[in-house]
Order: sequence, then structure tokens, then C-alpha cells
Amino acid sequence: MNKLDVKPVAGRLHESTPHDSAIKQVGGRAEYVDDLAEPEGMLHAYLGLSTKAHAEIASIDLDAVRQAPGVVGVLTAEDVPGENDISSVHKHDEPVFATTTVKYWGQPLFAVLGTSRDAARRAAKLVKIEYRDLPHVTDVAGAMKAGGAVVTEPLKLERGDVDSGLAGSKHRAKGTITIGGQEHFYLESQIAMAVPGEDDEVYIHVSTQHPTEIQVMVAQVLGVPHAAVTVNMRRMGGGFGGKETQGNLFAVVAALGAKKFGRAVKLRPDRDDDFQITGKRHDFVVSYDVGYDDDGRIEAVAATFAARSGYSADLSGPVTDRALFHCDNAYYYPHVRVNSLPLFTNTVSNTAFRGFGGPQGVIACERWIEHIAFALGKDPLEVRKANFYGTDDRNVTPYHQTVEDNIIHRVVEELETKAEYQKRRDAVLEFNRTHKVLKKGIALSPVKFGISFTATWHNQAGALVHVYRDGSIHLSHGGTEMGQGLHIKVAQVVADAFGVTVDHVKIAATNTGKVPNTSATAASSGTDLNGMAALDAANQIKARMEAHAARIYEVEPKDVRWEFGGIRAGQQFVPFGELATSCWMNRVQLSAAGFYATPKIHWNRDTGTGRPFYYFAYGAACAEVTIDTLTGEYQFDRADVIEDLGRSLNPAIDIGQVEGGFIQGVGWLTTEELWWDNKGQLRTHAPSTYKIPLASDVPRDFNVWLADWSVNKEPSVGRSKAVGEPPICLSYAVVEALSMAVASVADYQVHPNLDMPVTPERVLMGVEKMRGSAA
Repeated sequence: MNKLDVKPVAGRLHESTPHDSAIKQVGGRAEYVDDLAEPEGMLHAYLGLSTKAHAEIASIDLDAVRQAPGVVGVLTAEDVPGENDISSVHKHDEPVFATTTVKYWGQPLFAVLGTSRDAARRAAKLVKIEYRDLPHVTDVAGAMKAGGAVVTEPLKLERGDVDSGLAGSKHRAKGTITIGGQEHFYLESQIAMAVPGEDDEVYIHVSTQHPTEIQVMVAQVLGVPHAAVTVNMRRMGGGFGGKETQGNLFAVVAALGAKKFGRAVKLRPDRDDDFQITGKRHDFVVSYDVGYDDDGRIEAVAATFAARSGYSADLSGPVTDRALFHCDNAYYYPHVRVNSLPLFTNTVSNTAFRGFGGPQGVIACERWIEHIAFALGKDPLEVRKANFYGTDDRNVTPYHQTVEDNIIHRVVEELETKAEYQKRRDAVLEFNRTHKVLKKGIALSPVKFGISFTATWHNQAGALVHVYRDGSIHLSHGGTEMGQGLHIKVAQVVADAFGVTVDHVKIAATNTGKVPNTSATAASSGTDLNGMAALDAANQIKARMEAHAARIYEVEPKDVRWEFGGIRAGQQFVPFGELATSCWMNRVQLSAAGFYATPKIHWNRDTGTGRPFYYFAYGAACAEVTIDTLTGEYQFDRADVIEDLGRSLNPAIDIGQVEGGFIQGVGWLTTEELWWDNKGQLRTHAPSTYKIPLASDVPRDFNVWLADWSVNKEPSVGRSKAVGEPPICLSYAVVEALSMAVASVADYQVHPNLDMPVTPERVLMGVEKMRGSAA
């Protein structure tokens, strides 16, 4: 692990500064929605869920529910004054409450409001429903067999002449890769508390990454203007994409109850129900046909990315789009054609998850690189290097964007040296030659990750900054804090702009009444967007303060300059607090609304061309594992990671994000398995059946470095780069290391093509497959 010099007070830009909530969190003093004081007479809501994957509702009897002890009322679709729909992409395919047909097991049918959560929860189980079963499909294979219906329009990216490229290739790699889904497993479950206001107003406290979408959906369902709904969000106990759209349901139901009964309403599901109700990371089945030469250099790629999308569109369109955007990872394809297939299934609609489809694209690409290496008997790293994007040529992506900031060669070379990859690989090969039961594997894989929302209009942010006459600063912005350190970074930006310590800056909750029309805190863009918006607001105030200082101290504007702690006007140094008081006394405005829109980006989905990404972030990881060929059990021995963050705004926070993202990805690809039974019910719906990584799953030798020589070539806040999503893509190095260990059983002659997650069972089956091929 890395040791950093953490500055507890100063908090200047590019310094390691503690998370603003860290002490409160470890001391149990950080407030989440469920910790807020409950208004007098507050009601508790609980959802009644379907117990069929696909069926017509023949009848529903709620009498016993209504008569249960402590029940105040029941909400159904008939109680919705506006639209009975919370589709985030406005396809009208996601009802608040199902009416005539249920399309997945766990779909909400009604809500119970009671004087206690326990009363509402118990009453919800008393409903009597008669169903008429309909056929259901729960996976990609079933969806394809049923005709391959899609929930939204697929995408195709194409460049060059793929058919001729494949036909002219000396070698072909053809295969299929299965990539499992993932539950978000945020520590704080979904939750919302709605407080009714006068007239049509309602105030919402909710755990969400997207306050504005909550505002829009509540207004839509209540049939009121957006301005009547105020959403407040101080912090989440984790999000990972699972609170981008999935919080809509809970906020809307709480708001419906609050307005109908004129009392505050809180809704918090059990963890089991949270699992059933909310979407996951998309699982993919990717089929590919890749042409290449004797050196392993790729000449043409054709691939189809089929995804289990669920019963409604949700974000499956942009998620599967982004899988295609990252199917090249760090490699140039002379000819390429890739297609998405967002398939309808009778499962909860899958949604955003850290990486937003990008990791699945990267993994598929790395698998065919691995396939080529095994076929040619080469180190996969050698094949990777042969296919890296160039700088002056071989630098155009499948979506026709030119890669202008390529540093992947240096990143990989630096990690190869730091991790002693070649020396350790030789040692692994020797170990496998001399050991029969235990086998080792090692792999080094890269990432090139595009940063921006591919929906161009989301690349905007606002901020509100006030300077008070005592020199303290109030900061509001449109981003949300889910533990990733966004608030402390933006506070550092503002403190650095004014030349004061970060404890001068008071970070306020995200509130739609202060900063309107916000974008989701997602796509790794939270700091990029909100940091620049806050800087814009600070610069507006600074300009007024500078003009005031020049006037009051009778110096030329060019002789006014900012220093740490205040401003210097000629020879006169004025402390910041004194300057703020002087501005107030002289009626200088000390408040500003800042705004930022990412420049240069554009995207035409119809033609599959444009510049969807402002810049790329790069990284690489080296992983080493040991497997037991008799049981399939394995140990993650060592990980070495290097991440390009430009000029890191807060190295301690950023290294924590790299470590966390990498281990979250390892869990996804090795232990976290989602399983539906033949009735369509998700059976892995609690910690007892769904295994996320533990502290013991982290390798004892875990090294993370930042590429501190890197600087973002595009203007960004502090010339930094995004950190949230790229590290999760690097976790595939663990899968490839496991593949090498398994393949050693057959002397590396056959690629094991392990499906993900690579559980011990799959390792054991892979070993047996290798033994069979070697016989």
C-alpha cells in the first residue's frame, strides 16, 4: 500500500487532504437519510412485489392489507395523479406500479403506508393475487431463442472494409465470451423521505446520484411543475451507478404518499427486496471473429455484444453503446464492425454500474488478444504491444475519433519495470514446470478509458459560491457525494482559487433549489464538471474583489495579485477576511453562480461518428495468482497498478479510488455471481448467497502508483484526469492470470476460455477441460 503525506488543514490543490466526512463516518456522526430527525406523524411505506417473472394479473385483493394493524393506507396505480411511469429515457415502459401484467419477479404492484416500518412490511405480505402465467426468459440465450427482442435501438460502429479484412487475414480467432453481471451492494440501501409542502410543493431527502432526475420523475408522477419539487442530498452510503436511476421509484412512492396523506413518508426496503427491485451491471455474451497476422497484429474485428437488459430500456441503450466504445481498449483495428444487442428479458432492468458498459467492452477485447497470444504461443503482453494505438498514425477509433493524447506505451513500460513483470513471468513458468498441484499465473493488461457522457447534453454543471463577510465560503454544486471524495476535491478547487485553507469552505448538500438542471454524478466526470463550474463562480467573485481592492487602495489593476491568505494591492497585503468585510461595506457582490460545459465533444449516434470523449485516461495492472488444481481454490498473491490521473487533485483520495475500483472489479469477475432459478426469481439476493470481496480477498502485496509525470493535455480543473471508472477495467488482469494458471495444466497449448465470474468451480472445470485436452 502507498503511504502519503496527508495535510489535515491546508488542502491546497494537488495535496493529499482527508475526505471531509472521514472523521464523522468512523465516529458514526455522518448523517444519511435514515439518520435525519423524523417529522411528527411520519408514515413508513413498504412495497408489495410480484411473485411471478411474467404473468397477467387476474385479480388482486388488498382488503387484508388495508385492515392490518398500523396500516393507514395503500397506494396503487389508481392513486397516481400524473403519469404512472418513471422511465429515465422517457420510453413509457417502466410503471411505478404494474397494473395488468408483471414482467419480472419483484416488480412493485402497490405500496403500504403504516405507522411503523414493521407494520407496513408485514401488511404487504397479506395481499392475495391471482396470476395467469406467461412464458418468460431470463438470460441472453433464452432471449435469443425467443426471437431476440430488444428494449431500445441497437448501435453499430464501423470503419474500413471488415469482410475483406477478415477474408485476407492469415489467421482467425473466433469465440464467445460470457461476462456476468454485478449487484451494486452499496452499504446504504435505497431510501427516500418526502415531506409535503404547501400547495403542490414537496421536499425530498433521498440517496441518489441524480437529484434532478428525482425532481423530474416526482414532478411527472405528481403532475406538478419541476419547480414544485425540491430534492436535497447530503451524502450517499455508496452508489456505483445503482443510484443514478434506481432511486426514482422510492422517491416517487414516498412523494405520492406524502401528498395523498399530508404527512411525511419514508421508504427503505430490506436488502433482499433492494436486490430484487433494483437493476444490476449488465451481463454480456460477446461473439467475435478477429483476423490477425503471424505477429499477432490485428487486421479486422467483427463482434456482437448481446446484453441481458431486463424488462425496460432504463439505461441499456447508452450502456451497450459504451461497451462498443471500449471494445478497442488500447488497440488499433484497421477494419472493425461491432454491434450491440440490448435484449429484453423478464428480469429487473439492468442499469448503470461503475464503468457503464465500458469494462465489458474492454474485457471482450482483452479476451481476443489473449486468444491470439495462445494460438501463436506468445506472451499476451507481446501481442498487446503489437496492437497499441500509435501517436501519429494507427490512431483512429472505431467511432472515428482520433486519439491525440496516447501515453499507453509509457504507462505499460513503467509498470512492466516496477512490477518486474518479465522476471516474475519466468519464475511463474519455472514454478509451473516443477509443481503438479499448485499452479501460478501472471498477467499485465492496460486500459484506455474515454471520459465524458456520450449523451453530449449531460456534459454541463453548475455551482453556487457565496463569500461571507467573515471570509468563510459557502459552496454548493450539482455533484453528489457517495464516498468518492467529490466534495473535498471541489472544496480544494475553491480554497485554492481564493488562496485560503480548505477549512474556510463550507460544503453544502446538493440541492435542486440552489443548483438547477444538474447532470448525474457519473461517467467519472463529477470533478471535471463541478470543479470547473465552482472555479468559474470563484473567478467571478475574485474579479469583483480585485476591482474593489484596486479602487479602495488606489493602485492599478495590474498591481493587484492574489497570495495565500489574502490579496496584495501594491505594497499593501490584505487578509482575505478583511477584504471580504471591505467588499460588503462597499456593496460589492460576493455571490456567483458558475457554469461549465465540456468543449470540443460531439456525437452522432445515427452515423456512429464523432468525438464523444474529451480525453482518455490510461492505466495498467499486473496480477499474480496461485490455484489449487485439485479443488479449484485460488489465492490472489500480488497486484501492481499504475493509473494516469493527470495532475492528481488529491493523491490520497485518488489512490483510494484506484484501490477500491480495482478490488470491486476483482469481486465482479471472480466471486460475485447472480443466479436466477427456472421460475425467474433471483436467488442470490443477500450477503448469505452473494459474495462481495472481503479484506482477506485483497492481495497482501498490493502496490498502486499514480503516473505523476502525466498532465492532461486538455484544459481541465488543475490539469487532472478522472479516476472513478478506469481502475475497474484493470481487474481483468486477475482473470487472465487465472487463465494462465489453468492453461499450464495442458502446457499452455489450449486457451481455457473461462466464463466470468471465475469462481473456484469454474477454475476446477477449466482444469478438467485442460486435462482432457492434454490426454
